Amino acid sequence: MLDVLSTARAIAFHGRSVVRQRLRTGTWQQPMRGVVVTHNGPLTPDQLERAWLAASPAGSALAGLTAARRGGLRGFDPERVSIVLPEGGRRPPGDLELHWSTQLGPDDVPPNEPRRTSLERSIVDAASWAATPRRARALVIAAFQQRLTSVRRMREVLERRGNCKRKALIIQSVLDARGGIQSLPERDFDGLRKAARLPKPTRQERAKGKDGRYYLDVWWAQFNLAVEIHGIPHLAVEQWSDDLHRSNELVIDGRRVLAFSSFSLRHEPDRVIDQLLRATRATA
Repeated sequence: MLDVLSTARAIAFHGRSVVRQRLRTGTWQQPMRGVVVTHNGPLTPDQLERAWLAASPAGSALAGLTAARRGGLRGFDPERVSIVLPEGGRRPPGDLELHWSTQLGPDDVPPNEPRRTSLERSIVDAASWAATPRRARALVIAAFQQRLTSVRRMREVLERRGNCKRKALIIQSVLDARGGIQSLPERDFDGLRKAARLPKPTRQERAKGKDGRYYLDVWWAQFNLAVEIHGIPHLAVEQWSDDLHRSNELVIDGRRVLAFSSFSLRHEPDRVIDQLLRATRATA
């Protein structure tokens, strides 16, 4: 698209005298140094992103949530334009989210207009740069729930990316998205159960509900307490609805139910232990 150009490209396309004349008369505009826009109206969000990219050093690319949105990710609009620059690249002025990288080859920045990192690289970067672990996990899970990526493609990007912030959490989130509750090792819950000094529960206890048989993730008969563990945050509405109905059936049958996400088990153990202890003490 030729409505947003670096000054050098505008001169190459139109000639120096034409560019000077149209800027002087206000037919075109120069919203930032080194960038020409071939109209004099307000810039659209798309044009503004391309303008900041044009103002960045050669080899830069839109990145993180900015690139992920262009790759199809929904529900995670960026607060600022994210750009990744070649290592040592000059910082462009403006309120931007800037990062530097030595890995901006064709595997991570495929041919696209405007130039941007791949969906998988964008997700990994956005998760690494996210303000909180919860936000990072939600980004990774959302990419799978929206059917934008695969385990193989995410694994390839993570292998190329090397060390990055929250890499272990990103890998856990990929596994959870692929396998749901089956991806949660028994020891993840059992470690917290032992820390709380609770007796060993029954795992995958078979129960019969109105709609047929189902299995309880964790069941303590002596406490009349079931624990449901969700491997995937509820971005899949149908699965969420099924899980809620199953929990309702348990309550209707007279059981008490606690529900935890695998994220909570791994990253909020104190909260999980506190609720387990209070639930089991309530029957004492």
